[in-house]
Amino acid sequence: MADENITLYGMQASLYTGKARAFMRRNRIGVTERGAGHPDYAARIMPQIGRFILPVIETPAGDIIQDGTDILDYLEAAGLSHEPLYPKDPVTRAVAHLLELFGNEGLLRPAMHYRWNFDADNLAFLKISFADVFPAHFDSAGRAAAFDHASGRMRKAAKAFGVFPETYETIEASYAEFLALYNAHLGETYYLLGNAPTVGDYGLFNPLYAHLARDPKPSHLMKSTATYVWNWVERMNRPEQMEEHTLNNPPSAMFGTGDFPDSLKKLMTYIGEEYGAEFSAHVDFANHWLSSPDRAAEASQGGLGRGMGFASFVWRGHELKTVVMAYRFYLAQRLWDHFDSCTAETQTKIRTLFTASNLEVFLDKRPTRRVVRENHLEVWAE
Repeated sequence: MADENITLYGMQASLYTGKARAFMRRNRIGVTERGAGHPDYAARIMPQIGRFILPVIETPAGDIIQDGTDILDYLEAAGLSHEPLYPKDPVTRAVAHLLELFGNEGLLRPAMHYRWNFDADNLAFLKISFADVFPAHFDSAGRAAAFDHASGRMRKAAKAFGVFPETYETIEASYAEFLALYNAHLGETYYLLGNAPTVGDYGLFNPLYAHLARDPKPSHLMKSTATYVWNWVERMNRPEQMEEHTLNNPPSAMFGTGDFPDSLKKLMTYIGEEYGAEFSAHVDFANHWLSSPDRAAEASQGGLGRGMGFASFVWRGHELKTVVMAYRFYLAQRLWDHFDSCTAETQTKIRTLFTASNLEVFLDKRPTRRVVRENHLEVWAE
């Protein structure tokens, strides 16, 4: 019955809603989706979570969980998934956490660029896609004004991720390289790490669905240059079991420590080159920020918000300053906690694999304090 479903508050065009929706679809979890413009979101949900943010689920028992990653963990812990979210092999799981982090945060430049810098292709579609975030009582003039305001904020946010006219061409070249690498990998496997999706797939799905597969300009690019990636996006959104015939020799299990294909290793090397310097700069900024006694006291009061400041680094020949967000450390901690829980022998295997792809920074570069969630907000732990 519909009233026994989980309620998902989200948005069709929302990058972070896509992961939660896809997980519930694939695992055939009963869900009723409501746009953030639904009156219950403003009246009941926002006062409890303390901010406007998506996605949020509300269970029939009244539990409220905010953030796609926390939603997936909650649903799996509740026994509602039939596909394991985390690989059993500890080295494979480390790779899954790396890909989760990169997908969630490392592809924001192309996601924002391809959404907001191609109005001739995208704008009419986006105006329709944003409709579910506006209150239903808005008339056409009200919706138009609300879209102009929301899109203006998002265009400004794109700059915070390094999207400027002088970087457009480099962003497009970098994304084309990613598509080629991921497409080659998916020519050998249906999912990132073998025969079933993991948390790494859901991390990558965030930008590769809502922005880069739905919006008209990048959708055409993906369909015409990376057909296996497009096929994967469709597969991630599909609840029914279906025989596949696109690969000659699909994997019959998850990849293990000794049989990671070269296509996966090349993708990991790309992540090290693309995201390592930025991630390192963000950790350095956070640690400098935390070293101030005034900041340390401030960090213990209230939520951290989405941005702490801007960190500088070199990316593909450009001097960039991008926004530092504590949420990225919240995600990275999942990799660190897993790595720290492994035996010394397994840690050596993980480190060897990561070192070969210039990824050691994601194991070793850490803030001096943990980020935790209290009352639905990210805060620095004592």
